[in-house]
Amino acid sequence: MRVCMMESPVDLAPQGATWEGIADRIGELAPDLLITSEMPFGPWLAATSTYDAARAAESLRIHEAGLEALAALNVPAIVSSRPVPAGKRLANEAYALEGGRYTRLHHKQYFPQEPGYFEATWFEPAMEGFEVFEVGGIRVGVQLCTELMFNERSRRYGRDGAELIVAPRASSASTRRWLTAGAMAALVSGCYVISSNRAGRALDGQVFGGCAFAFQPDGEPLATSTDGEAIVAVDVDPRKSRAQQLQYPCYVRE
Repeated sequence: MRVCMMESPVDLAPQGATWEGIADRIGELAPDLLITSEMPFGPWLAATSTYDAARAAESLRIHEAGLEALAALNVPAIVSSRPVPAGKRLANEAYALEGGRYTRLHHKQYFPQEPGYFEATWFEPAMEGFEVFEVGGIRVGVQLCTELMFNERSRRYGRDGAELIVAPRASSASTRRWLTAGAMAALVSGCYVISSNRAGRALDGQVFGGCAFAFQPDGEPLATSTDGEAIVAVDVDPRKSRAQQLQYPCYVRE
């Protein structure tokens, strides 16, 4: 199957010339599955250290509009994330769109709390766990951004039968450790690991590092985005993941 990963421009709107260019390129690549960055639309909420109900409501609105824009791409399956109400704060909800059908996959569990990423202020999960779902004909586990740093979750996904780990991100300019995390997640799980990220400098000066990447089930690099190609397609074969999960170190008992 063909999977698209991408760098999402900061403050992306689900309409207008920038979005139309993205939609056209995705149409040219004709993927079976598209993976977006983490909460790809509008300003990055966690840039500020104080929860703002009005900003939260606007992010809910723009991501709701984003659902329609993503569905209009006519890609068979899409994995993305968006904010949803959760008590007095928000939850960061990963979801799948397939033929217009919305499936809730995962709520982000682990939150940084530092300049540019005051996520613990803004978010809390309203859904526990790290479950495996079939999306577009492949078994998928989700690790949202920071969660990719937790190899025990990647390994568990492999043990639970995942063939692909998707990791939507909104991470900073430093990309080396994210590439390391992606390679290790693949190595310990025997899964393909594919991650999309925000890219560029926001109005408040915060920089997102781009660098969408894909790793093979043995931890070897498959592809990365570049300055000249922000949307990249890769071919994945679930049989390779299942075969790798019989190899070292995946077979080692804990």
